[in-house]
Amino acid sequence: MPSHLDLLRFLERVQLQQLDQTRRWIAAEEARQAEIAARQPPPPPPDWVITAGRGPALPGTAGARTVHVGGCGMAHGTSRPVTRDQALRAITVEDVPPCQYCRPDSELGVLD
Repeated sequence: MPSHLDLLRFLERVQLQQLDQTRRWIAAEEARQAEIAARQPPPPPPDWVITAGRGPALPGTAGARTVHVGGCGMAHGTSRPVTRDQALRAITVEDVPPCQYCRPDSELGVLD
């Protein structure tokens, strides 16, 4: 008759085998989900983006630094999507400067 210690070691081997199987299932599922995600196109960029500044915020800007057209390659760092009205308000009321490359002020119909 096996000792109690032998039975515990047997149980441990069985549990390690089950853990190994579970880890293989997890890896297979992660690979499947990654494959599905790779097939899906990325979401479209937002219409307007405001990048957040690192320095102290100007009054009324909540740290906003620059307004960009969505998808602008110059919108680096922390940015947040905004609506057309929010972008327009940021440029006209809150004095957030528009990006000089994508010119959201022109897109929004704001005259220089």
